[in-house]
Amino acid sequence: MKKEFTRKVSITSDIKFTGLELKEPMRTAAGVHGVTEALKHTFKEMGVVNATKALFDMNQEDGFRCPSCAWPVPENPSKIAEYCENGAKALADEATRVHIGAKFFSKYSVEELAKHSDYELNKLGRITEPLVLKEGKVHYEPISWEAAYQLMAKELKALDHPDEAIFYTSGRSSNEAAFLYGMFARALGTNNMPDCSNMCHESSGKALSKMLGIGKGSVTIDDLHGAEVVLVVGQNPGTNHPRMLSALEKCKQNGGKIVSINPLAETGLVNFKNPQKVADMLSGGRNISDIHLPIKINTDIALAKYILKRLKELDAETNTVFDHEFIANKVANYDELITDLDKYNNEQLLAQTGLDKENVEEVVQLLAKNSKIIICWAMGITQHKNAVPTIQEYVNILLVKGAIGKPHAGTCPVRGHSNVQGDRSVGIQHFVDEGLNNRIKEHLGFDAPTKRGVDVVEAIQTMYKKKAKIFVCLGGNFVMAASDTVYTAKAVSNCHLTVQISTKLNRSHLITGKTALLLPTFGRSEKDIQNGKQQYLTMESSTGKVRQSKGLLKPASGNLKSEPEIIAEVANTYFDGNHSMDWKTLAHDYNAIRELIDKTVKGFDKTNERSKGHGYYLPNNARAGDFSNLPNGKAQLTINPVTRISLNKDELILMTIRSHDQFNTTIYGLHDRYRGIHNERRVVFMNKADMKLRNLEKRSVVNLHSDYDGKKRTAEKFLVIPYDIPQGNAAAYFPETNVLVPIDQFADDSQTPISKSIRITIAEVM
Repeated sequence: MKKEFTRKVSITSDIKFTGLELKEPMRTAAGVHGVTEALKHTFKEMGVVNATKALFDMNQEDGFRCPSCAWPVPENPSKIAEYCENGAKALADEATRVHIGAKFFSKYSVEELAKHSDYELNKLGRITEPLVLKEGKVHYEPISWEAAYQLMAKELKALDHPDEAIFYTSGRSSNEAAFLYGMFARALGTNNMPDCSNMCHESSGKALSKMLGIGKGSVTIDDLHGAEVVLVVGQNPGTNHPRMLSALEKCKQNGGKIVSINPLAETGLVNFKNPQKVADMLSGGRNISDIHLPIKINTDIALAKYILKRLKELDAETNTVFDHEFIANKVANYDELITDLDKYNNEQLLAQTGLDKENVEEVVQLLAKNSKIIICWAMGITQHKNAVPTIQEYVNILLVKGAIGKPHAGTCPVRGHSNVQGDRSVGIQHFVDEGLNNRIKEHLGFDAPTKRGVDVVEAIQTMYKKKAKIFVCLGGNFVMAASDTVYTAKAVSNCHLTVQISTKLNRSHLITGKTALLLPTFGRSEKDIQNGKQQYLTMESSTGKVRQSKGLLKPASGNLKSEPEIIAEVANTYFDGNHSMDWKTLAHDYNAIRELIDKTVKGFDKTNERSKGHGYYLPNNARAGDFSNLPNGKAQLTINPVTRISLNKDELILMTIRSHDQFNTTIYGLHDRYRGIHNERRVVFMNKADMKLRNLEKRSVVNLHSDYDGKKRTAEKFLVIPYDIPQGNAAAYFPETNVLVPIDQFADDSQTPISKSIRITIAEVM
């Protein structure tokens, strides 16, 4: 019997510390230091000329959209610099002058490359030509584009059923690429379209759809400018969405109050120096948060319910705190909510949060006296077992205040990657939408499948059980982004063929199926010329605005293809040029793609015209205060039980976080200067009292363990750092700690991983 070949590839590099330097956490975000860091990165990676050209073009009306986060561009972007430090780093990362091709891969095997850290892998540079890793081999080899298309088509045709293929999408793809990708999967016969939303904001979509009839936020960037109170919950804008700080600063200038609710007091919400304002740069900056509530991890339902109870008590005195007219006309389940609130004791709720009553009462008074309220949140809220009810309880506050469907008020889930929301809008989804299927039949001429597909968790489990044979990734670093890294790596390696459409090397290119394709594509900043004509793409921001993006730099290689072209050519090859969709034309004419999007996808209209300049907002019923698509035509208040966290004596609750030198799983550098961490990532932040209980000192070396259902998972070798974090809580960077998150521990209803509330124990390495 022939022995099955396995590549000896690890999910982590050889673990070694890189030389930790500790400094005091910074008190001010951005400013001169932020500008210096942005220019240093871009000049080093891109050269002064290309960096200068691109930075002046990024996020401008006729330029390209930032490849980093999904924060919206203002109506009139600054001509000086409409980008942040992280956006500049993302640009430099994709437009680097360092390139790797077949010669590089002939020298280094995947087994050798796997010994590099994720930071080192990313620094190797842009991939310049299509590559194949053949079964039984350990070196990628060059392959022609046509041969790559033929290989994919052959493997897809050999499947016993279309559901043996899985098509994953990251949030970097354009609307055009995502639309073609989703339609090809459906034309093939499967709804197996997991995407990165499943790992981040799926909880927001589930909660908001049930309550407001739309899974997106309801506010615009101008709404933030005029809000009276903004709650920033489970979010670190200074690192993850730095341009948001400009909007919060403007809110403050207009008299608004900012409340941050987060276990850590993050620098961006302490003080901000706006790089676009000379006065800010020369002064001490502006304090952003008026109140900071250092809440214990995953006790937000208790806090929100306490706030609701106190608002109810104040309303009983004056009948003016709640918006009773709005509730009567627009909101269902009010009596049920009041009955539920009466079941709880104020002091017990507050005790769970670990918060000071005086500070919480300040927030209560702000909310009682104002009605233009916006609640913003990110993954600090969405990645818990009880993420959906947590979001719902915060939205309950907005509904009783009448703070939905009017200017300067509403919901603001702040999305991560630059087009994760657009991908979902144009049809990247594992569930079935009957209306979309009908429009596909009418305008695209084929029958879409009616069986639900798999989300990310289910995709991993399916591959692990060897029930899927082909795994295609449109961008991303799937193995490191997903939970339960060891399990996920094993799952992916069970496939017959894995395909990665990417710009740069990452660990997911080394942990592969028996055969692997690595197909290099354009970066957001690069010119895309098709048939002699420059094309442009479109993206959707966190606030639902669709705008064009047009690159200006010369591509890293003449052997790159755009994402739309790659997808369309694969489809054309698979169907042998015989399909109701003209894939060959769509590969080179993006106007034709957008015309099909307009016909097929709800809300898109005249996109070829309207996406230029300022762009246009997609319809949003919650923004308009229209809840006619919900039961009884009303927004739905929800009843959400308080989750009580019980820990064993030696356990802590760990939340995963980003450093200031990374975006998602892409590591730009080894510093987190806002938190005072330099030249190291393998650190765990702990309360001094928790360190004392465990006899740990600063820089003690520890292993982190999670134990769920008797299965122990370990993240090895972390340095203990004393930090201002609530007792009983800890924090550490991902993706290094994703290994601790069990594949079967996820949010009820949404199945996002529990990455922000992992029960762990800590053992010192002697």
